[in-house]
Amino acid sequence: MTGARNSQRRTIGIAGAGLLGRLLAWRLLRQGHHVSLFDRGSRAGELSAAKVAAAMLAPYSEVVSAEACVFDWGRMALTWWPQELAALANVTGQQVDFAANGSLVIAHELDKSSLNHFEQTLRNKVPDYAQYIERIDKRRLSELEPEIASRYQGGLLLVEEGYLDNEALLEGLETAISSLDGVWHEYAEVQSANAGRIRANAQDYVFDLVIDSRGVGAKAQLPTLRGVRGEVLWVHAPEVTLQRPVRLMHPRYKLYISPRAGNRYVIGATEIESESMKPVTVRSSLELMSALYSVHSGFAEATLEHAYAHCRPAMPDNLPEIKCFDGLLIVNGLYRHGYLLSPHVLESALAMLTENGY
Repeated sequence: MTGARNSQRRTIGIAGAGLLGRLLAWRLLRQGHHVSLFDRGSRAGELSAAKVAAAMLAPYSEVVSAEACVFDWGRMALTWWPQELAALANVTGQQVDFAANGSLVIAHELDKSSLNHFEQTLRNKVPDYAQYIERIDKRRLSELEPEIASRYQGGLLLVEEGYLDNEALLEGLETAISSLDGVWHEYAEVQSANAGRIRANAQDYVFDLVIDSRGVGAKAQLPTLRGVRGEVLWVHAPEVTLQRPVRLMHPRYKLYISPRAGNRYVIGATEIESESMKPVTVRSSLELMSALYSVHSGFAEATLEHAYAHCRPAMPDNLPEIKCFDGLLIVNGLYRHGYLLSPHVLESALAMLTENGY
């Protein structure tokens, strides 16, 4: 989709240059509109919740504790992302790592009841997709991930799941937006985003259309919005080679390990009903690293490169919200499903704009 949907080129201001803000800018620029982005950080996205994410594409794993629509929208993302990443690479020459070779769910013997409960709940929620939920034994596990097979008797293979490299994606989107003459307003503290007007750093900017995708930053204008804290570690583990995301079932938390190029991994588990933006806590770090070592002893020699904490935006029902008014589009509430649900949210938002004459 490279041409404008209509002959009129609009001036569009986007408040918030996280995942949704960048995706919207990228698509709207390709349609021929003039787009300006406002973000309280730099174009590197260091203050974005999109940076603090494992970017797993895991509709099966997530539907266990989510609504059925999350599963449907998430499966759509599995085919949407490869197409969009190919289009992005054509513009930037940059490849974003993407894989959909399944994910593993495992548990230690003492915690196998957690795994059994997870499997039972999942199969009950998506009975028509049983062929993509494979109970595997130790032999099959050794074929898929030989380095961890000695510690587990088996597990689940969720055949369709995958992940992408969110850091490379944010960089690629920044390059593409800039190459299409998108305007960046960095370190711009947005005081308000209203119909046709963004106020940032005590200055007003006027547009044909304003899009508010600020996440938790929009709380003053969206009183029901709340922040849900998440914490992740980035590690470099030369002694560990995993081919796909791995989830470890535990009675208190579910550890996830998402691979990156060069023996790097994103580790997380925490989901805290708190809007604190303080650094990662000692308790969370200890729990994550202890569980990580229990999965693969090679993580003991890993280098801890980053420890990130951020608040993901959530509405009361934990589902995304899209609202369109004359001169204003509000897109928010990706919760902890950002990379999984953003394709559906993006396409829905663009369709809504078309219906409203943009």
